[in-house]
Amino acid sequence: MLSRSCLAVVLAVLVLVLSVAGTPARAMVCMETSMTLDEVVDTINKQKSCESAMKVFQDCQLTASGDVQLGAAVEKKCEADFIPGLNAAQKQAYQREMRVCDQKYRNKSGTMYLSFAAFCRAEVAQRYSQRALKAAGQKAR
Repeated sequence: MLSRSCLAVVLAVLVLVLSVAGTPARAMVCMETSMTLDEVVDTINKQKSCESAMKVFQDCQLTASGDVQLGAAVEKKCEADFIPGLNAAQKQAYQREMRVCDQKYRNKSGTMYLSFAAFCRAEVAQRYSQRALKAAGQKAR
């Protein structure tokens, strides 16, 4: 539990440092457009589905610590499809899978491992979304 708490603190500090840095926001080319990290997060948030949000994440990935913010936006989008319908045991199973992602790269150094963990978490949320939509008789959008 301590390692999870340490990871959360490190991620929070990293996000804070990136958000208040005195340098101008760095742009990236994403979907053939120059966008800042915040603009990519906004684009993910505006997607109509988990699948399209994940596609933006894949297309705009940095393979660095910035992917933590992008992955969190995808998680939030995907969770809207299934969190309300989970019972307590299912929520615990979901949280357990997310912890596995957090722990998988915890002993690795380098920002790319933060990206790998963010993708792992987003993929777990995407799978849960797909299952929930399938159970409801809807096709993943």
